Amino acid sequence: MGIDLNPGLAPYAATDAASRGRRHPEPPPAERGEFQRDRDRIVHSTAFRRLEYKTQVFVNHEGDLFRTRLTHSLEVAQLARGIARSLRLNEDLTEAIALAHDLGHTPFGHAGQDALNACMADYGGFEHNLQSLRTVDLLEERYADFDGLNLAFETREGILKHCSPANARTLGELGLRFLEKTQPSLEAQICNLADEIAYNNHDVDDGLRSGLITLEQLEEVPLFAGQIRAAREAHPGLAARRLIHETVRRMINVLALDLMEQSRSHIAQAAPSSPDEVRACPPLVAFSPDMFQKQRALKTFLRENLYQHFRVRRMTAKAKRIISELFQAFLGDPRLLPPQYQEKCLSAGDEFAAARAVSDYIAGMTDRYAMAEHRRLFAVGEI
Repeated sequence: MGIDLNPGLAPYAATDAASRGRRHPEPPPAERGEFQRDRDRIVHSTAFRRLEYKTQVFVNHEGDLFRTRLTHSLEVAQLARGIARSLRLNEDLTEAIALAHDLGHTPFGHAGQDALNACMADYGGFEHNLQSLRTVDLLEERYADFDGLNLAFETREGILKHCSPANARTLGELGLRFLEKTQPSLEAQICNLADEIAYNNHDVDDGLRSGLITLEQLEEVPLFAGQIRAAREAHPGLAARRLIHETVRRMINVLALDLMEQSRSHIAQAAPSSPDEVRACPPLVAFSPDMFQKQRALKTFLRENLYQHFRVRRMTAKAKRIISELFQAFLGDPRLLPPQYQEKCLSAGDEFAAARAVSDYIAGMTDRYAMAEHRRLFAVGEI
């Protein structure tokens, strides 16, 4: 497939020339590799632009400085690409996976995902990773010759981080690893953990900025405590806001360096000679045991003190109500949908397919569009 524009890669790295191909055959791109083409298609997609107005933790309109799904995806891509370069892996593939990994996320973050999954409980459920794949395979409508973005197998494989066995059985070759318990490419494994590094650390930053968590609380968390102590020793008297930035920067750095060192050691021990041999190995991209424990402690702290904070829970409760009421209204009367979704729903042929069409419409909404649709349907005096 196409030309290989990534010389000097390790033998176990994914390459453009050895890609397993696309669902719809296409001529190779001119002056680009296959994974560069994937990255470019993702960046130009409608779903990618919508990430600007989708919640990470805080609803988009709550403040201009909080992360969104778009800024999160960019941070993941920056981290993942640097790690891939260090390990002599395919940076273009890594970047494409990172930029696409949240394309199927609902409005209102995990609250929206949980609500939509509950709505879809009788219709096959809702998995945001599977929705990301559905977005790039079917829902984007940009090309004359096919639905979706027609991405390479390796990019699609990396997007699908989790998948239930029932859904995996419907995905052919792409779903086999969830049934056979094998691994994806090293590039996909990097994106998985770069995602964790990015969201844990920017949630610390946003949580402190919002005032929902405090420095005093965080200084009980080993990973944060070690880095803020080092920042204070290196820069006595640093102003609070800059101290937080310096601490978060140091946390990201120690996590990324640990991940590179430990992964390099695992790869050397397993000695895979090809991407297919990587798939037969246990996970090779990992933190050291000590850093894994520190990372897990930080995740636990954020879950208990930020994500369960009463102000976040209030937003969560409202978000779930908005999603649930929209779903019931649209499924109950598909004529309330915009024409293109109305047509999909009314021509679906059965309630399962109709529910999936409604789910696709809601999952594609931004936070503020979902709120506007809810007002249009339910607010007294709103037409």
